Amino acid sequence: MIPVANVLDAFLKRTETFRWRTALAAAVLGSSVLVGSTASATGSAFISSVSASPPPSGAAQLCRQYSWACAHKASVTMSSSQELRLVKEINNRVNRSTREVTDQRQYKTREFWALPTSLGGDCEDFALLKKRDLIKAGIDPRKLLLATVLDSRRNAHAVLVYRSSQGDLVLDNLTNRIKPWNATRYLFLRMQDPNQPRNWVGVYGRS
Repeated sequence: MIPVANVLDAFLKRTETFRWRTALAAAVLGSSVLVGSTASATGSAFISSVSASPPPSGAAQLCRQYSWACAHKASVTMSSSQELRLVKEINNRVNRSTREVTDQRQYKTREFWALPTSLGGDCEDFALLKKRDLIKAGIDPRKLLLATVLDSRRNAHAVLVYRSSQGDLVLDNLTNRIKPWNATRYLFLRMQDPNQPRNWVGVYGRS
């Protein structure tokens, strides 16, 4: 029997856009996807990766566009409490100061990953801005991982995962509340590889 994750990966490679890929993932994988809920069968505080995965289509040139988005070296050392204070501060600031604008409106395309403009940005743009500002503040970029999910309404969505010492926390433009990944009720599909952020890993199944 072919593993469900392999079937999904084949479908993901054939679809053209991030939104179509994530919608298809929900249909193909169903209950085998890692569900972000407190009842998650994994019970893990950290998101587990399954295998290497291509990046979302809109993020294919992300490392060339923004070298910091794929950085993997820390500039300073700080305590867990200092990091968490910065994470909360920057998450709230970006959510408060950035307007939601679709890629279709700004760029006339379905998916384009970029920092917010003066008009604003969509979910992945919020996540990018938070990652940039947190790296500037001194947080280890390997702890700041872009991720794609299906939200609680099963819409394609992107978030920033902060890999704290206690577990993975989710920074989300839909809420100022920073939650553990397994309390979001999201379906996590893929994220940056914490060991090499220019690569992406599938997190949609179990090994």
